[in-house]
Parts: sequence; structure tokens; C-alpha cells
Amino acid sequence: MSLTTRLAKPTLAQLINSSSHSKVVPAFFATKKFFHNTSKQNNTLDNVSNIPSHTPGKQQLEVANGPSAIPRAKLSPSEYLTPLKTTELFSYVCIGAATINKPILDLCIKLFPYVPMFVIKALIYKLYCGGENIEEVKQTGLRLSKRGINNMMLSLTIEGCDGNDKIEPEFIVSETAKSVSDILIPHTLEMIQNSGKDINSIPPGYVALKPTGFTKNAAQVLKDYKTDPKFEELVENAAKICNTIYNENIKLSAQYPDRIAPFVVGVIDAEKFDLQEGVYELQRRLYAKFNPANKPVSVVGTLQMYLSGSADLLAKEEKLAIENNYRLGLKLVRGAYIHSEKKRETVIHKTKEDTDNNYNQGISYCIESMEATERQDTNTPTIGHLVVASHNAESLRLATDRLKNASAKSQNRSNVVLGQLLGMADNITYDLIKNEKVDNIIKYVAWGPPLETKEYLLRRLEENGDAVRADNGFGLIKEVCNVLFKRFFRFSHET
Repeated sequence: MSLTTRLAKPTLAQLINSSSHSKVVPAFFATKKFFHNTSKQNNTLDNVSNIPSHTPGKQQLEVANGPSAIPRAKLSPSEYLTPLKTTELFSYVCIGAATINKPILDLCIKLFPYVPMFVIKALIYKLYCGGENIEEVKQTGLRLSKRGINNMMLSLTIEGCDGNDKIEPEFIVSETAKSVSDILIPHTLEMIQNSGKDINSIPPGYVALKPTGFTKNAAQVLKDYKTDPKFEELVENAAKICNTIYNENIKLSAQYPDRIAPFVVGVIDAEKFDLQEGVYELQRRLYAKFNPANKPVSVVGTLQMYLSGSADLLAKEEKLAIENNYRLGLKLVRGAYIHSEKKRETVIHKTKEDTDNNYNQGISYCIESMEATERQDTNTPTIGHLVVASHNAESLRLATDRLKNASAKSQNRSNVVLGQLLGMADNITYDLIKNEKVDNIIKYVAWGPPLETKEYLLRRLEENGDAVRADNGFGLIKEVCNVLFKRFFRFSHET
């Protein structure tokens, strides 16, 4: 059953109507003008491009009760590459060569574990990873700011899953908390103080919290969360980091009273489907403790919108937040584990179109809910913060248009942020910043020990290979060569 049908079910409509904003129902509940994707576009999906599509049609964005998508300025294919260093361009050539077609990409995935780390660092590491230590990550943040990307979502690439219990959870907690105090807070304040932008134009800094890193044998603990006493240890370790985040937000809010959005946010990463019930319970515990009513959101949970039950889950999470008097922070992803889910035929949407519709409707609902319930207190809406985590151009533009069409008085627009993985969808990121004048954009920056970041890179190839291939391949090589040719020709002419 598609999300369109499920969202129209009376029980779900009643559920939303029973919330604190029961008199103002987001427009898409009252209309069937939803969003239609086409399989002819390269970047219509993040990680679900192997799902069969319905008959493709002309791409349309029908914004419920609003105008169609704002016309876009045409972006030169190589424009986003021009500011990059020559070494970065050579890295893109390597990526383009590895993604010319699916057989070559599959071969690269098989060979990747055997490639020496020094080769990886020389060729592609900086495109996708922020560095091995705090100082290197700080420099990555500064490089991103020069491209108009004013903040990051940091992810320490150490976790204990599938038997990987080499690292003590206490070390992961300590290093993750340190990334908040030593990287994200100083970087966010530097952007606020020195960027020349309005204080609410700078997005928060985010830290990804991996549930599988917070206790030994974490995967089994999450599966047995109702009976395993170690689940409490997992919750406690995650709460230590969230407590640091919450205290920093309280302190900095007093220092900068005009700031609407939080300064730093903890984001609970999603896991495979069979672990998710434990992750949902973890998220709810943290929401209740660190997202009190009338305060900025300090904790964001993840919804994987490729799951067929995600619309009902969104309604459930909002209902629980209202009943328990806390605020909801959400990161919407299409889904990070489609290639490895064991029950794909029963837990994910049957078609690519259903997944796209589900994701876009989730964006619309969250943004409209945030605006519809906004009163004088800008920290009133139950859904208090949204991260649109996508490499899909139309989904990102949909969110951008929704914010542009929001009430001019709506200050909660600063609580909607767009994000992509470092090194992915850079052409879309550039377009949003240059042509749409978007400030609310971040990059997901993985960092940590070389061996762990190598594992991260392999997972990105495995889970995001289709999206990587869609944006790169021979077309990328051609555009990089054009930029290099012009650069070398200009250099030789000048000398």
C-alpha cells in the first residue's frame, strides 16, 4: 500500500488531528496532488535505484496548495568543479573511472579491501572523509565553509556491530563527546561570528550517534532490548553525549538569545531493520530527556522512508511526543541498508515511485506541521527540527521551495536543514548554494582511524553505489578533463 493511501486513512488523520495543532492540518492530508518522479533522472534516488519503477513521466513538483516548483537557473555541468584544487580534480577522475558502469563498480567493491590505505589516502580519501583526528576535521570544516557549506554532521567511524568489539564503548563515548566540544561548538561559533550572515542562517553542528558503538555485542542487545540489561548501558552511554549537547545549547542560547535553532544536535543513526525497534526505543528515551517542550531540539532520530511502515511510524512518533510532552527531531533518509536488508520483500516499498512519494510527502508534512503550529513561541511545534538527508535533487528543491513559500513570519525555517554525504551530490549542493542562495546545508563528514574510515568507504560503495554511479562515470571524467584543460591552457598562456 502506498503512502498516499495510508496517509489518507481516517485513523491516521484522526491521530494527527488529535495533536496540539489539531485545528490546522497540513495541506497534503486534504489533497491528492502529490509528487511524481521519473526514472529518467539520474539522481532521483539515494539508495533505492534498483527498485522497479512505474511508467516514467515528465518530472513535476505539484506543491499542495501552492505554486509549482520555482524555475531553476541552468547550471553548467563543470561549474561546481571549477573552484576545486587540481589534486581534488584528479581524485574525481579516479571516482569517475571506478563508476563508468556497474560491472566496473562491482569489481572495485570486490578489490577495495585489498587496496593499501596509503593508495586510498592519495587518491580519494579527502573527497569522502574528514580526517584521522580533530585537527584534520577542523580543516575540513573550514574548506567546506569556503564553498558556502557552513556546518557538518560528524560521524566517528568506529562502531561495534556484527562482532566488531575491538574498541571499548567508553572510548567511543569520550571521542564523540570530544568532537562536540572541540570541533562542532568552536566551528559553529566561528561561522556565527565571522561569516557575515544572520545568526539564524548558520545551521547547527551535528554529531551522528551510532547505537552499535555504545555497548559490547550491540547488535544482539538492540534485538533483545526488552530483556537484555545491557540495553540500559547503551542508553546511558548515548545519554552522556546528549547531556553534553543539551547543556551546550542551554548555555549558548543564553549567550545568543536571538538564535532560534539549536547550536549542536545529536543524531541517532539508523540500523538494519531487525535492530530498529531497539533504536526507536533509544530515540524515545533521549527525546523525553533532552527535547523538553519550549526548548530547542537537542536530539534527532532517523526515519528510513524506504520502509513501508514509515508513514505510520511518523504518526506514532508525533503522537508519543504529544502525549509525553517532548519535542520531535527527525532526520529523513530514504534508507541506508537496502542492499543488505534480509526481508526486503516485506519491509520496503514495492516500487521506486512509492519510495519517492513517501519521502517527499514526509518532507511536506514535517515542514507544514512546523509552520502550522508555530505561535509566538518559536519552540512550540511538536516536530521541532528536520534534517532532509538526501542526494535527490528534486527532494532537496522541494524542501527549499517549501521554505521559500512559508510564511514570511515563520522563524522555524532555520530548523530545517539539508544534508548530503561528503563527496556526494556536490553538483546539487553547489546549485542550491549558488542559484537558490541556500544557507541551511551541511555535509556528513566521517572521520576516525584509517582502518575504520576504510571500512566506512567500503560501506558507502556497497550501500550508495547506485547513487555514486549515477552522479559520476564517464560524464564526470569528461567534465574534469575540460576544467583541467582550461586551467593548464590558462596557466601556460600566462607564463
